[in-house]
Amino acid sequence: MSILGVDPGIARCGWGVIKVESSKLKIENYGCVETRADISIEKRLLIVHEEIVKLINKYQPGSIAVEELFFNTNAKTAFVVGQARGVVLLACAKQNIPVSTYTPLQVKMAMTGYGRAEKNQIGQMVKTLLKLKEIPKPDDVTDALAVALTHAFTKKYLI
Repeated sequence: MSILGVDPGIARCGWGVIKVESSKLKIENYGCVETRADISIEKRLLIVHEEIVKLINKYQPGSIAVEELFFNTNAKTAFVVGQARGVVLLACAKQNIPVSTYTPLQVKMAMTGYGRAEKNQIGQMVKTLLKLKEIPKPDDVTDALAVALTHAFTKKYLI
């Protein structure tokens, strides 16, 4: 079972593909879709959508895990990130692949058992679980892999 994890964003949309085979985790690939701020919002959203579709077609995941939107105080940023999340969900729906969503709290609990875990703690767990040499950068990529891992744990693909 391959799982595509996505941390949606408009400037950076992190993604990571993991495979669960015989209760073992394997990293397939990971990266970040980046868009420039000098491009119109609709073209940036199109880029995110097209790149997610390419990833789905390339890796053929059995399921997709997307992080829920979290914002602290900047509503304008939240709306734009919500639009990026929407095009990610649209890409998944058009490819007819099941989507599960997870809040940052759920991801932190699944990865560390502590709901107030710091970014570095999540990164260390991703690195350890996937046997990586270093924590993936930028943070959006690490978050996407953590969402994919959360999905694997939640759906009990590792039993």
